[in-house]
Amino acid sequence: MSNLAIKVEHLSKMYRLGEINNGTLWKDIQTWAAIKCGKEDPHSKIGENKYLGDKDHFWALKDIKFDVKQGDRLGIIGKNGAGKSTLLKILSRITTPTEGIIKIKGKIASLLEVGTGFHSELSGRDNIYINGAILGMKKRRIDQLLDSIIDFSGIEQHIDTPVKRYSSGMYVRLAFAVAAHLDSDILITDEVLAVGDAEFQKKALGKMQDLSTGEGRTVLFVSHNMGAVKNLCNCGIVLVNGSINNIFDDISKTINAYINDNMNKSHILVSDRTDRQGNGEIRIVNIKVNDMSTGEILNNAEQLEIIIEFSNKKNIINPRILLSINTFDDECILFLDSNTNGNKFILKQKEEIRIILSKEFALYPNRYFINVACYDNNVLADYVQEAFIFDVVNGTFFENGNLPVSKSVCLVKQKWEVKEI
Repeated sequence: MSNLAIKVEHLSKMYRLGEINNGTLWKDIQTWAAIKCGKEDPHSKIGENKYLGDKDHFWALKDIKFDVKQGDRLGIIGKNGAGKSTLLKILSRITTPTEGIIKIKGKIASLLEVGTGFHSELSGRDNIYINGAILGMKKRRIDQLLDSIIDFSGIEQHIDTPVKRYSSGMYVRLAFAVAAHLDSDILITDEVLAVGDAEFQKKALGKMQDLSTGEGRTVLFVSHNMGAVKNLCNCGIVLVNGSINNIFDDISKTINAYINDNMNKSHILVSDRTDRQGNGEIRIVNIKVNDMSTGEILNNAEQLEIIIEFSNKKNIINPRILLSINTFDDECILFLDSNTNGNKFILKQKEEIRIILSKEFALYPNRYFINVACYDNNVLADYVQEAFIFDVVNGTFFENGNLPVSKSVCLVKQKWEVKEI
C-alpha cells in the first residue's frame, strides 16, 4: 500500500430481492458478525455458480479486484445497472460489501447524490462547516477555506439561505465546492455533476484535474460522457453486469474496449436482444439504415433512411415512437418523436416504419448508435439501447471535398452569397 490509495480484493455485493433481511434476527446477527470479522456470510450461496443469483438474490458486484495508485484519476464506465454506483457506495462506506476486502489510505470525500450529507434546514454556510467537521477538520482550517469554497460555488448571494430552498443545480454546485476544497486524499464523484450547467461541469472537471496533478489527490469518476472521462482520467475500468470486463492504465484503451464491447451488439439481431425494457405489446425486431443491417455510410448519400421493423401482439392505435442518434461519447446528435408533427397512425402486427432524413442534413464522420423506444397509450412497450451501430465516412459532402477544420456533430448544405452594399 506504499504507493496505493485503494486496493480492492474479491469484492462482491449481494442484495436480497423483495425482503430486507435473512428472515430471522439470529441469521441477521450471524451475517453481521461474519462481515465484521472479515469472514464469508454463512447465509450466502457457495459453489461456482453462486454469482448467478436466483429469484430472491441479485449480485450487484461479483468478485472484482483492482488497485488505484495515489494521484491516479480512475474512470469507471459501464452501462446502467453495471454496478458502478454500488461500487462507489461501498468505497464511500455508505453500504457494506457482502464479501471481499477494501484497503483505503487517506480520507475520502464523496459526491454521489445531490446534497449527500447536507442538512436541509441549515444554510449553505452551516453545511460547509458540518461537512468539514465530518472529515475531521478544525474550524480554523474551514475558516481559511470558506471564501474559496463560496467563490467556487458561485452562489454567494444565497449562502446563508437554508439549502432546502436551493435548486438541484445550486445544491450540486455547493456540494462539489465543499468536497473539492476540504482536506481529503480521495475524491469520489458519480454522474451527479450532470445536474450542473455546462459551464460548471467544465469548471468542476478542471478542478478535479488540478487536485490530481497539482496536489496529488486520487479521483474516482463515474460518467456516461466518454468525452469528460477521456479529458479527466488517465486510467479506467469497464464494468459489465457487476464484473470488471477490462482494466487499463491508459484511458483511451479503456474507452476503446468499452466501444468495441458495444460494437459486438451490432452482430446480434434486435429480435434476439434480451437487454430491453417494456411490456412487450410492441416489439422491435429489426433496424436498418439505408437498407443495410450494418456497415459504413457515406455522408454524401442521397438521404439517410432509418427503417424499423415491428412484430406486435396486436394492432396499436396511435403509438409513440422515439428515436435518438448518439455518438459513443453519449452525445445526442438527433432526437426524433413521431408525435412532433401530430402524426397519428395504426401500427399493425407486422409492419415497418421508414424515417427519411434529407440530403441537406448529414452526420460528421464518426461512429454512432441508435436508441429506439415505443409507447402504447403512454406506457413503455419496448426500448432497445444501441439497437443499431454504424459508421459514417467522408464522401465529399461539400463540393471541394474538405470538411470544416473544427470538428462538428453534423454537416449542413449551405450557400454563401456576397452582395455589394
